[in-house]
Amino acid sequence: MTKIWVATRKGTFRVEQQGGSWTATLAGHAGTGVNYVARDPSSGRLWALLGHGHWGAKLSVSDDGGASWRDNAAQVKFPDGARYIGQDMFEDAASDFGVGWRVVTRKATLQKLWTIAFGADGTIWIGTIPGGLFSSRDGGASFELNRALWNHESRGGDLFEGDGTGETKWFGTPASEGGEFAPGIHSIVVDPRDPRRVLIAISTAGVLETRDGGQTWRSRNRGMTMDHSPEPEAEWGHDPHVIDLCSSNPDHVWQQNHAGVFYSTDGAERWRKVSVPDVGVHFGFPVSADDKDGRVAWLVPGRADSQRMAIDGGLFVARTDDGGSTWRQLRKGLPQTGAWDIVYRHALDNRDDLVVFGSTTGNLYLSEDRGETWTTVSHNLPPIYSVRVG
Repeated sequence: MTKIWVATRKGTFRVEQQGGSWTATLAGHAGTGVNYVARDPSSGRLWALLGHGHWGAKLSVSDDGGASWRDNAAQVKFPDGARYIGQDMFEDAASDFGVGWRVVTRKATLQKLWTIAFGADGTIWIGTIPGGLFSSRDGGASFELNRALWNHESRGGDLFEGDGTGETKWFGTPASEGGEFAPGIHSIVVDPRDPRRVLIAISTAGVLETRDGGQTWRSRNRGMTMDHSPEPEAEWGHDPHVIDLCSSNPDHVWQQNHAGVFYSTDGAERWRKVSVPDVGVHFGFPVSADDKDGRVAWLVPGRADSQRMAIDGGLFVARTDDGGSTWRQLRKGLPQTGAWDIVYRHALDNRDDLVVFGSTTGNLYLSEDRGETWTTVSHNLPPIYSVRVG
């Protein structure tokens, strides 16, 4: 039976069919912020990334389909000596925006567990704020910081041994849970053909790739543009909101970016902008690639960053069947007046004909015909952070 796992501000919910209709049931972590929930297809184990606020970020696991949960014995932790180059904001009357930034070097302290992904070789990958990528190759018994990425030249080199270059191309995200304005890894996609090939996306820096299981990394930002920057085609400084790939054809990679929608047919070697603002396809947070046809993807557009809400009070999902050349607005069954939903980067997913998404207003919507028509699962969930089928 298909299950959908929903991570919310106040717990983990399981969605499944009961008596012909889809029903959401609290499955754990009542009252606790849950950033992401996903099932490891290799082991069947469920992983939840928790944000306890006062108690910090923790991993929680379930081996019985969500009937019970326990804190994972091995928790993600930065090693002694881990530092990163960040920025502090200060008032600056001479600046056009009234603020300025000064470079600082900070001790790395875990602020947020943001995403988790699984390789066919059993590797578990976790992305965090501040910009750490952790991996486990023993089923979650231990996690290790990927130092090749942490010490990458784009973020100032090796600060374990000294001060590095003193310059970073990784900037911050406001998504940390009460911590510093720091970079964060929110997307990890593993090539099903070769688990040594992993793509990650960082707010704010761009996309990087490894082809050797994390020993070396290189940028994958060609073709991306930053319309708000005096150097729109610079190698670094991009703000991807999420990336996703087609599992049957992993060379097809999709990206919802702060600056628009991008698509690659060569494994992120080069991106092509496929925004169509005239039909509302430009700004947003999530994108979900079809599992079988890399030309097909869904997204839930929103208004500009300063107005994080549905466009003109009407909610729709956009789907392309031709690699972004054209987009359709799918509205049937979704509210078309008085809807101010915004959908976060992890809160849209699909499998076969099933498409599901949730919003920060606690609305969960589902389609069983690839988005042509929609039904409401619930209007009363807590704010939704992630939705995953399986």
